[in-house]
This record gives sequence, structure tokens and C-alpha cells, in this order.
Amino acid sequence: MNVQDPSRRRFLVQAIAVSVAAMAVNTAAGQAAKPAAALPKLPLDNPTAKALAYTENAASVKHPSFKPGSHCANCNLYKGVAGQAYGPCQLFPQNSVAAKGWCSGWAKKV
Repeated sequence: MNVQDPSRRRFLVQAIAVSVAAMAVNTAAGQAAKPAAALPKLPLDNPTAKALAYTENAASVKHPSFKPGSHCANCNLYKGVAGQAYGPCQLFPQNSVAAKGWCSGWAKKV
């Protein structure tokens, strides 16, 4: 008859869980978003930028869904620091966008 000690089993399960969690954290940290300074500016010829009518100057927008006063800095998807000219955007994770820019993905910051 093979009887296992429940405390040993619990220890092994917890040790495996901690190891898996540590690997997941290390993997996620390696894939974390780069700081805004390290991100290149979004090129205007980027296919996604074109599809979303991205522009670096919201004052010149003539898009039908444009709302006066809307720009990247007051968009919910923009994650840049206030006062910086460029910052990260959730729509363009590999690039930084102009704080004074605009795209049709604009969503009012809550």
C-alpha cells in the first residue's frame, strides 16, 4: 500500500505553482511595453495609421467622426505623460503617437 504524506504533496504542488508563476512573470516582463522614449514615432504610412486616419495635428483633421477638441492627449487609449509631445498608445503598441495628434479610434478619456 502506497500512502503519500499530504503535507509533502501540498509542498510539491505549491512549489510547482510558484515556479510556473515566476516563469510567467519573467516572460511578461520581457514582453512589457517599452518606455515611450524608446518607441519610434508612428510613421504616417503605417497601414493601421492610414486605416484609422491618424494625423500628428488634430487641428487639421477633416474626418467625419472628428469631434472638436479631441486629440491623442485626451484619448482613453493614450498612455503618455502629460506635457510630453509623444507617448504610447494602445492602438499602436510598437510606436509613440503625437499628443496633439488624432485618429478615428479616439475615445474620450474618463
